[in-house]
Amino acid sequence: MRYTPLLVPALLLTAIDQVFKHLALKHISVHESIRITDFFNLVLVRNFGAAFGFLNDPSSNWQIWFFFLATLVACGTVFFLARSEDGKDKVFLLALGLILGGAAGNFADRLRLGAVVDFLDFHYGTLHWPAFNLADMGICAGAGLIALRIFRHK
Repeated sequence: MRYTPLLVPALLLTAIDQVFKHLALKHISVHESIRITDFFNLVLVRNFGAAFGFLNDPSSNWQIWFFFLATLVACGTVFFLARSEDGKDKVFLLALGLILGGAAGNFADRLRLGAVVDFLDFHYGTLHWPAFNLADMGICAGAGLIALRIFRHK
């Protein structure tokens, strides 16, 4: 019961992320771009690296082990922080749950496909933000909530 505010958002985000990634894989070809609005496309990109394509080298296998270890460390840190919070700050636990769910969603891709599936492409003219997914959004939202919490308590 103590970890419910952590696990519910984590499980929901992981499930929703995996459903949308499945739909992207099923309906979009790799590197295809489907225009939705003047500033948003659906694409299908397989990211073998980290955020923004950092360490994105499909010919190398060491990254999967590196990201496996990084995910385990991140999840361990999330549970440590959740335990130290003692269930009092629900927003903090929600933030940790979003980070945990995002990490789990991307980790599931790495295990299943060897790469993370990205499909959201925002742009302005010819300037494109790197493609990302719902798991990435959860990680960023969770980190943002934690940053707000830190600034609020100072």
